[in-house]
Amino acid sequence: MSILKAVDICKSFQGNMAVDHASLNVEKGKITGLIGANGAGKTTLFNCMSGYYHATSGRIVYKDTEVQHKTAQQLCHMGIARTFQIAKPFGMLSVLENAVVGGFNKAKSRTEAYDVALDSLELVGLADKKDALALLLNTGEQRKLELARALATKPAVLLLDEVMAGLTPTESSEMIRLIARIKESGITILMIEHIMPVIMKLSDKIYVMERGKMIAEGLPEEIAENPKVIESYLGKALEVEAC
Repeated sequence: MSILKAVDICKSFQGNMAVDHASLNVEKGKITGLIGANGAGKTTLFNCMSGYYHATSGRIVYKDTEVQHKTAQQLCHMGIARTFQIAKPFGMLSVLENAVVGGFNKAKSRTEAYDVALDSLELVGLADKKDALALLLNTGEQRKLELARALATKPAVLLLDEVMAGLTPTESSEMIRLIARIKESGITILMIEHIMPVIMKLSDKIYVMERGKMIAEGLPEEIAENPKVIESYLGKALEVEAC
């Protein structure tokens, strides 16, 4: 069952088409992957789907309601949260205070906001650092804090934009397990990722963008063997089972 979809989305900047009639369907309870070369339009589409940009044309549908004209704040309150390519915590606030920023999205009291924030920190493995200044966290921990802040908004759908960027192999393995736990908790995920073994392992379905257009969609094993995808992005077929 679809929970979020982009329908024939176009987004142009001063006449330059960044997203060109792209459509994407996110199924409830699943992890949907979005891949493509740098500049393919992935993050621009993310920005349209999360309210940071308004599409030039096309529709964004969330739970059967058209939301393409909603702001990011409105969509977050409705249940769509996201992370960004570059983690930007509030450095002079504590880890807990950073997460509380997300908690106030739906909390009806300060106490509830703090409780929700603590739960999100527990889920991502940062509860023991709740009193540390966010600026003292390493890259992997900042990625987790970015996730915790988004999770504290209590989303139904979570959009992840390259959460593996800059992580060590050990941190990447931890993040893979964390994303799987988030899915198990009932949250639907749409994620952009350049690390192919990660996206192939986690995704239930994958979409591929090139120059603003969707050029393929399918199961991970189908995408790994798709000649058009191999030519434009992968360079060679992937062994999905080995991921």
